[in-house]
Amino acid sequence: MKKNLCWIRRDLRLHDHHALSMALKNAEETFLVFIFDKNILDKLSDKNDKRISLIMDALIEIEQSLADHHSGLILKYGDPKIEIPKLARELQVEGVFFNRDYEPYAKERDSHVEKSLRAQGVEVQHFKDHVFFEKNEILTGSREIYKVFTPYKNKWLEHFRAQDSIVPDYKCDLKKLARFKNKESVLAKDWFKEIGFNRTETILSGGTSHAKKRLKDFQKNISRYKEARDIPALNMTSLLSPYIRFGNISIRDMIRASIHSSDEGSQTWLSEIIWRDFYQVILDVYPKVENHCFKTDYDKIKWTGKKEHFQMWCEGKTGFPIVDAAMRCLNETGFMHNRLRMVVASFLTKTLLIDWRRGERYFAEKLLDYDLAANNGGWQWSASTGVDAQPYFRIFNPWNQSEKFDEEGKFIREWCPELKGFSNKKIHYPHETDMVEQAQAGCVIGKDYPHPIVSYKIQKEKALAMYKAIS
Repeated sequence: MKKNLCWIRRDLRLHDHHALSMALKNAEETFLVFIFDKNILDKLSDKNDKRISLIMDALIEIEQSLADHHSGLILKYGDPKIEIPKLARELQVEGVFFNRDYEPYAKERDSHVEKSLRAQGVEVQHFKDHVFFEKNEILTGSREIYKVFTPYKNKWLEHFRAQDSIVPDYKCDLKKLARFKNKESVLAKDWFKEIGFNRTETILSGGTSHAKKRLKDFQKNISRYKEARDIPALNMTSLLSPYIRFGNISIRDMIRASIHSSDEGSQTWLSEIIWRDFYQVILDVYPKVENHCFKTDYDKIKWTGKKEHFQMWCEGKTGFPIVDAAMRCLNETGFMHNRLRMVVASFLTKTLLIDWRRGERYFAEKLLDYDLAANNGGWQWSASTGVDAQPYFRIFNPWNQSEKFDEEGKFIREWCPELKGFSNKKIHYPHETDMVEQAQAGCVIGKDYPHPIVSYKIQKEKALAMYKAIS
């Protein structure tokens, strides 16, 4: 080809990029485009959404790198189904390259774009990049996808070793980028204003350079990952999930970090990456899970939870300290520790008896690393409605979870400062303290911090009955 176009979406980087690598190899010059998809952005009600700032950070870094090669990133705001074919005509490209996405909306969008481009005589090539193995690569003996994680993981590892544990690196020769002066770059134009959002402060800075640094720092402590990852106060998770969500680093970067050592921490980290592939496959093959239970019968559950209880859960005002601390952290930072995601999800569905879909949607609004497949998979796992989910009778006790994973109350004190005066033991059960203890702690329960909004014991019995009714 003489000219082609590479469309980047959730793969905001210029290294180890399958589509970009192939685009650069197959043409004399390659243009690069990113579309601010109005079909997605216009649904975001919070115009201070932190994720937009992470995306902008990544685009700025890309633009700076492209400028070093006398090129630029073409930016558009609109419907990709219109903008990509239109741009292909304007540039007179012979081919359009992009990496595959497995979400229902993305698959429909990409199919529409591909048909329009082919009707224009433009070649379309798309590639596996977002996952390491796709749905047709890891199959059971009867050529079906796995619906249980452990055998899926074992087959994943078997395939990985069969290819000599080789992790491809898709090199990108940026010297073959199309040369032009970009007058509407993210550096020259106020794209926040253009798309109707505001820049906001985030706990992370977006872009590949920050992602690579965090990955390098995490590798120094990866051996401790297995035992330390469940303790939120230790901050021993990788904090890499937003970077992998926006593709600032590749899934292959992550795998390389895990195979340099055979220690338990590295193997646990690799297992988490495999979980990610697993949930992507489930969403790809069963798109219904976006709005329905994977276990169809569980769509019959009568969720009896109260509207006001959902609001209290959202605001971190339930009277259950570990739950409230986790939700307040999410609201302020856009981040939630993985252990706490399970705790608050179990609490919403099996203690407050509220439909998992409401919690899933709230996380979709707040999480910096929101990914439909992973978020949906996690929520349905906690609610016992999903693929290879925990059994319905496994109901997390928030008091026990609090004592076990925040033993000294450090995380609770950080996010529920009104409770900081209580002892390490009583901070988990402030509602059980007497007035003298509350006065000494400087916190009156019912005034400065709420009483528990429900009885865990009573709600547990209701939850068991609710699930048994359809089992």
